[in-house]
Parts: sequence; C-alpha cells; structure tokens
Amino acid sequence: MTPGRYRGGGGGPSARESGAAAIWKGAASFAVLLCLLMCGVLRVLWCFSLGSGNFVTPVVGERFCEASVNGRSEWFPEPNVCSDKRVFVSLLLAAPEMENRNLSRMMSFGISDVALECVMGYIDDPRDRDAISQVCRRWYHIDSITRKHITIALCYSTTPERLRKRFPRLESIKLKGKPRAAMFNLIPEDWGGYAGPWVSEIAGAFNCLKNIHFRRMIVQDADIEVLVKARGHMLIGLKLDKCSGFSTDALRLVARSCRCLRTLFLEESSIIENDGEWLHELAVYNTVLEALNFYMTELRAVSWQDLVLLATNCKFLTSLKISECDLLDLVNFFNAATALEEFGGGSFNEQGGEVQKYQSVRFPPRLCRLGLSYMGTNEMPIIFPCAGNLKKLDLQFTLLSTEDHCQLIQQCPNLEVLEVRNVIGDRGLEIVAQRCKKLRRLRIERGEDEYEDEQGKVSQRGLSAVAQGCLELQYMAVYVSDITNAALECIGTFSKNLYDFRLVLLDREERITDLPLDNGVRALLRGCTKLQRFALYLRHGGLTDVGLRYIGEFSQNIRYMLLGYVGESDRGLLGFSRGCPDLQKLELRGCCFSERALAHAVMQLTALRYIWVQGYNASPDGTDLLAMARKFWNIEFIPPQQLYVEGTPVAEQPAHILAYYSLAGRRTDYPNTVVPIYPV
Repeated sequence: MTPGRYRGGGGGPSARESGAAAIWKGAASFAVLLCLLMCGVLRVLWCFSLGSGNFVTPVVGERFCEASVNGRSEWFPEPNVCSDKRVFVSLLLAAPEMENRNLSRMMSFGISDVALECVMGYIDDPRDRDAISQVCRRWYHIDSITRKHITIALCYSTTPERLRKRFPRLESIKLKGKPRAAMFNLIPEDWGGYAGPWVSEIAGAFNCLKNIHFRRMIVQDADIEVLVKARGHMLIGLKLDKCSGFSTDALRLVARSCRCLRTLFLEESSIIENDGEWLHELAVYNTVLEALNFYMTELRAVSWQDLVLLATNCKFLTSLKISECDLLDLVNFFNAATALEEFGGGSFNEQGGEVQKYQSVRFPPRLCRLGLSYMGTNEMPIIFPCAGNLKKLDLQFTLLSTEDHCQLIQQCPNLEVLEVRNVIGDRGLEIVAQRCKKLRRLRIERGEDEYEDEQGKVSQRGLSAVAQGCLELQYMAVYVSDITNAALECIGTFSKNLYDFRLVLLDREERITDLPLDNGVRALLRGCTKLQRFALYLRHGGLTDVGLRYIGEFSQNIRYMLLGYVGESDRGLLGFSRGCPDLQKLELRGCCFSERALAHAVMQLTALRYIWVQGYNASPDGTDLLAMARKFWNIEFIPPQQLYVEGTPVAEQPAHILAYYSLAGRRTDYPNTVVPIYPV
C-alpha cells in the first residue's frame, strides 16, 4: 500500500469528509475549466465574425516572451507576434469581453486568481503556457507564480537573476552548458559552462526548488557544497549529467546531507575519485532513494557490500545503473532489491573453465529494463528467465555476435526500447520486426570495425523490415552501411508515429547502392508528419541542393535538426532556409557553404535560436559572419586548431561557428580559444 494512504477498512467521518471535499474540489475545478472553454468558443466565433477569417493575434513585447523555445520553456527572446497555432490556445482561455487588445489592461472574468491558478495546473505544455502568458499582464503574472519546471537550453542565454524574477516558485530546473558537440570532443575543453553563478542564485532565492539537473556543465565541489547547505534538506532529485569538475568528496556531502534524495544521477560524468565512502554514507543515511546512476563513470572504489546495504535500507529502490562490478558479487544485492525494475552496468570476469559460474545470478522479479556490460555468449542465458518481461534492453556494450542478438531478441516479445550496436545486422532487425511489435524506441550505435561480425551490417533491408513490422515506433537513431531511397520511402509510409529520426551513413563501403537520397528524404518527411527532431549525416554526393530544399519545404514541425555532408552549394542552403518555419536549433557539419551564405540563412530562419557549424568555407577571422549580427544575438568563432597526440600534430580541427539568442548580453568568461564577433 502506498505510504501515507488511509489504511482503515471502513473509513471514519474524517475520511468521508475529506473524500467529499476532494469530490467538490474536483467538480469546482471542472466547472471553472468548462466555463472558460465556453468563453473561449464564443471568443473564437467573435474573432471570425470580424470578417478576416483569421484568429486575432495579440501583439506583445519581448518582456512577455522570455521563456519559450523547444517546447520546453527554454529561454530566448521571441518575435513580437505570437504564432496562430499557439494563440489558439490562448483564445480558448480568453473571455468575449476582451475586445480591447491592449495588454496594459487587466482582464477580469469574475474569477479569482486562485481559480485561474487551478486551471493553469491543467496546462503542462510549456509552449501553451507561453502563449497564455502573452494574453494579458494578469495571466503573465499567474504563469510566473505557477510555473513549476523550466529547461534552459544554454546557460548563457539568460541570467540567474532574470530567471528568479520571471519564475520565483520553480520546483525543477534543467540547465544545459556546453554545446552538444562537446560530447564528441569537438568543443574546446575550456569553452565554458560554469555552474557557479547559477548555484549561487539557486541557493539564495529559489525556496521551492526540489529538483536540479545540470547537463554538460563544470560543477565544482564548492558549488555542490553551497547547493547542499542551502537546499539539501528539501532536494529530492540531483542530476549531474555529463558534468565535470567535482569529486567524491562532494558526493559524500550530498549523501550525508540530502536525506530526502530520491534520485542521484551521475551518468557519463568525469568525477575525481578519492574513495568510495560516498556510497557507504548514501546507504546509511538515505532510506527513500529510488534511482541511483553512476553508469559510464570511472568510479571503481565501489563496495558491493554497500550496494547490498543500500538495497536493504531503500525499500523503494527501483533503478540502479553502476560502473564496472563483477555480477557475481551482486547476487546478494539482487536478492535484497525486491523492488528493482531497472539495472544497468556490471561486468563479467570469465575465467577459463568457469563458464557456468554466473548461473547463480537471479534478477529481481520486477526487473523489466536491463543493460549488462561485457556480456558474452556464455553469459547470455542468465537473461532468458526474465526476457519475457523486459521492456527495455541495452546491448550496446556487450560482446554478442549477430547470431546471439537474434537468439536473445527472439525471447523478448514485449520490448519497447532496444539499444544495440550495428553488429545486430539486418538479420537481427528482421527478428526485431517479427517479434517486437510494441517497440517504440530503436537506437543502433556504431561498433568497432575490427570487432564486427561479417553479417553485422545494417542497411536498407533491416530498416525496411523494422518500419513495416514495428508500427508503434516513435524514435529511430541508426548507423547504416548502406541505404536507398526506397528504404526511406518505406519509413515514411509505415512509421507514422515517428517524432525523432536520426540516420548516419558510415564511410566503410566504397559504393552506396542509391545516391543521392533526395527523393527518399522527401518521401520520409512527407510521410512522417509528427517529426520534431531530424538528423541526417551522409557523405559527399548523398544529398543535392534539390534534396536540401526538400528538407526545408517539408519540415513543417521540426524544431531540431543536424545535417552533415549535405548539399552542393550556397544555393541549396538558401533554398533550405526559406522553409523550416519552426526550426529553433540547427547543427551543420562538413558542408561546403560560405560564411556569407550561412549568415543569410540564419536571417531567413525566423524561428532559429541556436546554430552550430563545423567544417565550412571559413574566412580567416570570421568577419563575413557579421551579416547575421543583431540584437540579443551572440556570435562565437573558434578558429582552426591543431590536434596533438603525445606532442605530435596529427590533424587540424576545422573552424567552428556558434551563435545563439541571449538575454544575458555578452559573455564575460570567454577562453582564448573562442573569438567573440560583434559589430564595431
């Protein structure tokens, strides 16, 4: 039974009264919502009665638009006119009396602020809330005090002080630092992304904050100490995601001080390991932990006894992802962690003649998400008893062959998420298409060439099979050795629920069956109308200027896009930029475009808030980029750099462009490797 829920059998008077109160409260909330919806219908009819046939679009200033981008409340300035599709949401909540569209006027429905706050609670989509906040000052204020979560796409796009004034009652913050390219070592290590200024403001001002998520940021021990001292007593979620700069000393302080912590996430962070005491103190002092993740870290001083103690004390532990630890040492942990639903990491240390020793490993009965590191053919049978219950399976860091993948996936008919390397091959994907009808997410990463199975290549054959067999697919990210227009057309025909599609064409094969892919890309974009994120990384000749224009023309709802080695000339880029009405984040790599064409494209992409480019026809000092200069727009130029291995130059890294909207003004912490570009 859920803790805190009434446990009595008959339900005394207080229970009946509280139940009645809840019913009346729910009825009242529904009545208010229904009333506002009726007002909205009348308002829409009034708008059409003006004879224009269009919705009336309130004109607003930048001060009303400080929090919208990417559909996740990411901060950048907005244009002065709201889009019709978002204004429609505002009109549904607007009153017929609002004939004066001057936003200096306070609206009134005879409804209290408390009731409006209650109605706002039903609206979760940040883009809808942003549109609502632009209706009038009163609704702007109510959105300000009722907004619970915000994602800031780039830590330099606003200031901590501005965030505090705009949303003083936030309960959850997600803050991103370095550009996404930093995950592939394409951004200078000293580029920036320091958490210190944000931590100082969070510690002093956000009294309701319970969840903090830093991603790709530099977080120092001193920052964590300030954060824990100010917010540790109420912190329930701390995520240091792909971060660096801190040590296990800071983790020990978190473990000792944050007694209410339910989620501690450290995946892929670079952590200085002094000892393993942090895990012991976490197991001793915390009894409510639900998720612990230090997967893909270098934390090695981890005691399996502490993991057993953690499982014993934390009865609601449902997710554990760890670094390398022999699975045989975790037998007692699995016996104690009866509520565990997800496990990732571990390792196998097979000795000659001991291939049966892992048969004693038994996973908890509720386990449905699993990812084991370094698992080989001999260890694979330990998954079979729970394979039928698995909803997520991560095989990216296993040592399995194509045949092993086929055998294992046959046992997993309920998979919804599958993450593998391309060793799965077309044969493996055909098994997926036959057996995994509930599959929603498919990720196929690139494997090491020398370890790949002869059959371990993914091509149009495997992708076509998955598209036709897994009709519920929403996310597909794949590395392929070969691809055809027909395969892309097949995805557009069958994968109607795709919202995120990413394809990388590997350079292993000298000859690709069917290039360019212009018609296939067009068919995919025309068929997958729900796409919001799209990545296409090809090779020279993979997409002509015509294909690039197709992407612009048929990307009506796409907000994030990565394009690599596409197009033939500046003409293709300019044709592309005349489309993409919702594109807010664009990344380009290995293209032939000039700086001037890039600048003109940025000016034509009216919704664009962020662009990163590497590998283009750069000028020595980036002066042609000034054509995109405007208010609130920061431009950073990173000149070409020599890459060294043991003191010997081995290659030259091409120049970068990074440009983004910012309410914070010019950065003050530029390193020497970054050249800011501003008009004289």
